Amino acid sequence: MIRFTFKDLLAATGAMPRDAGAHDELRLVGVTTDTREVRPGQLFVAIEGPNFDGDRYAADAFGRGAGAVLVRREETARELPSDLAVAVAPDTVRALGDLAAWHRSRLTCPVLAITGSVAKTSTKNAAAALLSGVGHIAAAPKSFNNSIGVPHTLLLADDTTRAVVLEVGTSAPGEIAALTRIAKPVVGVITAIGHSHLEGLGGIEGVCEEKGQLGAELGPDDHLVLDSEGDFVDRLRSMTRANVRTFSVEGRGDWNARAVRDEVDHLRFEVTRPDGAPLQVAVPLIGAHNAANIAAALAAVDAMGFRVDELVSGLTELRAAPHRMQRIHIGGVELIDDTYNSNPDSARNAVRVLAGRKTASRRVMVLGDMLELGALAADHHRELGGLVAAARFELLVCVGDLGEIIAEGALAGGMPSDRVVHHATTEEAVAAVPARLRQDDVVLFKASRGLALERVVDAAATVLERGAHRAV
Repeated sequence: MIRFTFKDLLAATGAMPRDAGAHDELRLVGVTTDTREVRPGQLFVAIEGPNFDGDRYAADAFGRGAGAVLVRREETARELPSDLAVAVAPDTVRALGDLAAWHRSRLTCPVLAITGSVAKTSTKNAAAALLSGVGHIAAAPKSFNNSIGVPHTLLLADDTTRAVVLEVGTSAPGEIAALTRIAKPVVGVITAIGHSHLEGLGGIEGVCEEKGQLGAELGPDDHLVLDSEGDFVDRLRSMTRANVRTFSVEGRGDWNARAVRDEVDHLRFEVTRPDGAPLQVAVPLIGAHNAANIAAALAAVDAMGFRVDELVSGLTELRAAPHRMQRIHIGGVELIDDTYNSNPDSARNAVRVLAGRKTASRRVMVLGDMLELGALAADHHRELGGLVAAARFELLVCVGDLGEIIAEGALAGGMPSDRVVHHATTEEAVAAVPARLRQDDVVLFKASRGLALERVVDAAATVLERGAHRAV
């Protein structure tokens, strides 16, 4: 992780020291924004969120061993003991980004940045699994993809790091360009352009323009990896000066996944490289859509200058990220927790996954609201209900206000009314869904983050573990 002096902090961020010159040579190791994670000698950066004020925790950070703190208000700085290293920056989130940009300028390892409407985390995890064979890497923990998470990941790297893997997200125009300027990746991946954050980005064309800023910030010696079959591939290609590489599934990509077999607990397929040589891939994941993510990761790691034929075995260690097609076998029932988030594209993938699962009992889909879809929200939810009806699942449970429109779409698509249930809130679903499950059911849960549908998964797992479920 980053090693720097207090003087470096001031130079990189423009922050003002409370006591000029007093702590210039103080050595710091690492950065955190969470006092619960403070380690001795770290810099604590006090950020402001909707429900917290980091300045209030500055004294606690010192108590836990922080070497210095960066706060937003001069009043906070004055209230802290006079012998401590304190700096002030009115916008500490921007200062965190400036420090990360300064640190990035000193790194010699390649940086990979991944964005897209779906599969950012899955593709990041696949790339990290491949790169685990080259030595120490810094990869985004969880979904660290915003103006706090991207700097955090960069600051994990040091002069022993062989590669950095970043996730870059957005919900408003300009965010991806700003994060890319901090990260200065040599390889970028745009997984897909889809129907997510439509409210903030002004429709799918706006999504394309915003995601395309990753490519726009790359230089002529850099590489951009795109889906050869994507609707916006030509537009994205026109936005970049970088060398473009493509991936696909049964398509025309430079890195093409084919013969995909979605087995009970593994995905097996072959990836043909640009030179025509095949790579055999077996990963302990479900969902044929993951073949595209892995093909994209292979293309990206190759573009970083690493030998993927020597690294592909690292994919055997790949595991589903929490709440992303995470399989739980308990009480004779298979629960598939895909509750991290949802949009029309990822929800379609979820329908396909459940449709492909084999069971002696029922395939049950629990779907909640897909948020931030703007004026098209009703249309997308109604269409999703129709897809579920066409898949002929034995039970559909819908949750939330927009979930009611999913139910309407399923009924309009011919799904029998006794197979469609609606709960107005997550709380109602927590109370009701576990009792509906039968032995050997396969149950897939999916909704936007705002619904916290993982609470229903947890409730079902608790009841099943006690053996308290009943056949209905």
